[in-house]
Amino acid sequence: MTQQRPNFLVIVADDLGFSDLGAFGGEIATPNLDKLAEAGLRFTDFHTASACSPTRSMLLTGTDHHIAGIGTMAEALTPELRGKPGYEGHLNDRVVSVAELLHDAGYRTLLSGKWHLGLTLETSPAARGFERSFALLPGAANHYGFEAPIPPEHKPRLLKTTEGLYAEDGRFVDELTDGFYSSDYFTDRLLGFFDEQHDDARPFFAYLPFSAPHWPLQAPEENVAHYLGRYDAGPEALRAERLARLKQLGLIGEGVEAHPVVARSPEWEALSAEQRAVSARSMEVYAGMVERLDWNVGRVIDYLAERGQLDNTVVLFLSDNGAEGAQLEALPVFGPNLQQVIADYYDNSLDNIGRGNSYVWYGPRWAQAATAPARLYKAHTTEGGIRTVAFVRYPGFARQGEISHAFTTVMDVTPTLLELAGVAHPGREYRGRPVAVPRGTSQLAYLNGTAEQVHADDVVTGWELFGQRAIRQGDWKAVFIPAPIGPDRWQLYDLATDPGETRDLAETEPARLATLLGHWDHYVAETGVIDYRLSFAD
Repeated sequence: MTQQRPNFLVIVADDLGFSDLGAFGGEIATPNLDKLAEAGLRFTDFHTASACSPTRSMLLTGTDHHIAGIGTMAEALTPELRGKPGYEGHLNDRVVSVAELLHDAGYRTLLSGKWHLGLTLETSPAARGFERSFALLPGAANHYGFEAPIPPEHKPRLLKTTEGLYAEDGRFVDELTDGFYSSDYFTDRLLGFFDEQHDDARPFFAYLPFSAPHWPLQAPEENVAHYLGRYDAGPEALRAERLARLKQLGLIGEGVEAHPVVARSPEWEALSAEQRAVSARSMEVYAGMVERLDWNVGRVIDYLAERGQLDNTVVLFLSDNGAEGAQLEALPVFGPNLQQVIADYYDNSLDNIGRGNSYVWYGPRWAQAATAPARLYKAHTTEGGIRTVAFVRYPGFARQGEISHAFTTVMDVTPTLLELAGVAHPGREYRGRPVAVPRGTSQLAYLNGTAEQVHADDVVTGWELFGQRAIRQGDWKAVFIPAPIGPDRWQLYDLATDPGETRDLAETEPARLATLLGHWDHYVAETGVIDYRLSFAD
């Protein structure tokens, strides 16, 4: 190619809320991400799957997670799903990753952070196209590398599935370094990979998937200190503040109606003073995690700028799903005896929350302060679970310094990067094996200003996870949320006028709902969705 091919830096935050960043309406100090977002293109209608690993499989392959092997999260595989095509629990051989294709085309491919697409070396990043990688293999882990001395027979499933398991290139890592903190260390390793090949003329594809701010909520005290007392008014006050700022920034319309908070936990006023203090401290730590993540992004951006690489680097930032609002203590799938074991082996005293030997999460009310005006949060196929913060910054795009309300999805990333790199997807065969073609669409024409939409109004997109379902065509969306969180039937929404999903039109628009349900049946047939329900998201 006569024109230099761009570098790619894809940054993923884990469970970050839509309005957590300053550039998206938040009060958390995120100057580095804000600068990138405001200089780039901020998306307000960017969609992922409703949970971590499904989104990551879609991001790296451009196709639906049921095709890519993550029909459900590996942690939630039930006996009736095991062994079924698309439910392997790892990135399967029916797909080819964007890292494999870019590496074949002469790119350096680097990963440092959370993988969550396989726990073995045969399913690790090194096996899927990354020439250098340091990876947290499971879906979460203690951010300080602390492992409480819990006898295996007493360990709840939550803590079993989040034991630290790391791999560097094609080998497991036995010990973490002293002073380990996930966001810092993942950034250190990526910068180290850059330095190892500083004289390499090849362009790079760098993937930096943080495990923050996923629970357990833990952050350096210097960052947490910036938020002491900031959240003492509670989550409803924060929600109102964030909504006002979203409208002021033009990220949502002035007349948008926010969905009411859905939670079985007590309201702020019903909590004791001690309970409010613990809840507010949990949110303070969460904010500290986000601030620390931002600081680390700044380190990478400064590195690229100092070496004259930033303006030739497409920087894409997104969260892998909506904010995490689960009451983990109430989910049977995470037991048994989760609360008691945490009480016995961790120190969740007020002054200790946020350190490595603490273990907390912040619950549904704080999460819905971050997903508002949308309905619900992570694990739900409502907008609060699947519409996420995202932006792209690259001076070569015509649309920069703008806000985009165009519908787009995480499956569009791989086709976009391939087109920018001048690399053709191999189609239905790769290295002698059959593979799926991407279901996503390149955003490039839209980013260059030659198209007004990424997807035409007749394009259909489906979602399913844990028995929760959604199907969308244009601005119309049908949603099925099982009881007890939802009504256990299909609902219909016009997202153009009701992004909060507050007005169910199923009874007044039966023909439109019927059309969408016909599309749902087609989606199931194309992707291999298996009809099942799991109390994981209750």
